[in-house]
Amino acid sequence: MFVRPGVTIFPLPIEGELHKGDNVAEKIFDACTARELELLDGDVVVVTHKIVSKAEGRTAQMDQGDYARREALIAGEGATILRRRNDMVITRTRHGFVCASAGIDASNVKPGTVTLLPLDPDRSARSIRSRLKRLSGVDVSVIISDTFGRAWRVGQTNVAIGVAGMLATINYKDTADSFGMVLKVTNIAVADEIAGAAELVMGKSEGIPVAIVRGAMVAKGKGKARDLVRPAQDDLFL
Repeated sequence: MFVRPGVTIFPLPIEGELHKGDNVAEKIFDACTARELELLDGDVVVVTHKIVSKAEGRTAQMDQGDYARREALIAGEGATILRRRNDMVITRTRHGFVCASAGIDASNVKPGTVTLLPLDPDRSARSIRSRLKRLSGVDVSVIISDTFGRAWRVGQTNVAIGVAGMLATINYKDTADSFGMVLKVTNIAVADEIAGAAELVMGKSEGIPVAIVRGAMVAKGKGKARDLVRPAQDDLFL
């Protein structure tokens, strides 16, 4: 458990491997029950896309080092190749996300298998949220996360690729800071911040695909992860 003043993050292991047709929300609720962790109104449930993709059948066969197969999968994902250097391919996915290899990932899956991004992560998040509400009787927000690299920065961090029940950003434009200065462009990517914070307890190899974030500053609403995608015409670097 990771704790900061006002914010608590609970790791939530899920028993067993998920397969196509499994209900992610029910798995989360059962895991909460087993650990005697009660969901509360206002909690944010952060779910790694891996278990969502597995449950939705968004997997494919690909042997390590099979670059021809990877190219075929990238093309099948409707991705636009933005940059290429040796084996590294940076793409813009059908969702608008800029990431490596259209989000195709061979980690935390059986050898010879890769996961693909959910077709509509926002819809997946809404479905999980709706089912959790029916199971628990409380109103939570849901973030589906993935690990992306970042332009101009070394290392990777979790970001939100699906959002439900909360606004993805908090816009401080035209509000005053502590010195009375009126802010003009400050728009905080709170869904990305919460996804990154959840990664502190989820890790990459600990088998913890879910985290419950309690006490985070969120604004309820019909937000979506696509709100975090900068329109191509506004991108100065691509």
